[in-house]
Amino acid sequence: MKRAFTLIELLVVIAIIAILAAILFPVFAQAKTAAKKAATISNIKQQGLGLIMYAGDYDDTYPRQDACELYSSLNSKFKAASYNSTATSGCYGPYYNRVNNFSWQKWAMPYIKSVDLFFHPLRQKDQATWDNDGELFNQFLLNNGLTGSLYIPNLATGVVGSRGKRNSWLGGTLTAIPRPSEAMILMEVTYNLGVIPAATDDNQWSTTTQDIVAYPPAFREYWKNKFYKTPRGVTDCFADTVSNEVDYNKATTGGAVLGFSDGSAKFMQAGKFLANCPTKLELVGVSGGASAGWTYQNDCHGMPNGGGTAGNLGIRTPNTNVNYPMWGFGG
Repeated sequence: MKRAFTLIELLVVIAIIAILAAILFPVFAQAKTAAKKAATISNIKQQGLGLIMYAGDYDDTYPRQDACELYSSLNSKFKAASYNSTATSGCYGPYYNRVNNFSWQKWAMPYIKSVDLFFHPLRQKDQATWDNDGELFNQFLLNNGLTGSLYIPNLATGVVGSRGKRNSWLGGTLTAIPRPSEAMILMEVTYNLGVIPAATDDNQWSTTTQDIVAYPPAFREYWKNKFYKTPRGVTDCFADTVSNEVDYNKATTGGAVLGFSDGSAKFMQAGKFLANCPTKLELVGVSGGASAGWTYQNDCHGMPNGGGTAGNLGIRTPNTNVNYPMWGFGG
């Protein structure tokens, strides 16, 4: 006589499988997340090396030009002839053929050869921006304060326009950076843009040379709210914090992956990142509200929620001798 499993035995086996699954599935999920974190560091390292190779071909200068180049889109759908029918197709909105700091990945593409390396393994790209402009927002950021940036002239008049040339206070070259192994050139996103926008003092705009000096937005008050929550209306950015949880990407366990000017990359906890940022008082000699040190923006919330424009931050001329090498400051 054949002996069959009893109902009790089957239920016991099912229960054991369920218990093992409950134990192992979180382990598998953690392993998958850990692998994606490692891929994030690898991706940002490759991006940084691509920028170094670019600078090697262009007199040691980081990419910063602005141009209109047909068939240059990162999104392959815009490679079709129908999207490249005129000399300015995709350059003045939508922007899929614009080559500037908001599509900085195009500069490194000849050296990296893969769009996939610009995607963040743990973050969803801004789908609307990708579909409409072929730009990768919500992924990785280029530090415009170190590179500087140029803005395209009007093709009809040749006029560059307001803040057309934002030259880095270091000149935008690799060798000008005091401690390249500590100077951040790239970081994974803490807000939905393609770049860390340059900080400038609009009162310094030269109508003769059409340029302005650009600095990194290094204020600790500004970056604090990129990592932690601050209630609206609070003027002391380090008081009344809602929680100590990182507000942008819980999967990164409280920090961000950074790429440095020497081509290295590593994960940095939020607290250490903020410790590597000067306070407003250290940087511009004043503290307090939006008028103290900023041309515009609210310290605790900053761009874009605090007002101003998305691609520029107002700042007084900072003391670049402060010892904060992550931003290129100090000897």
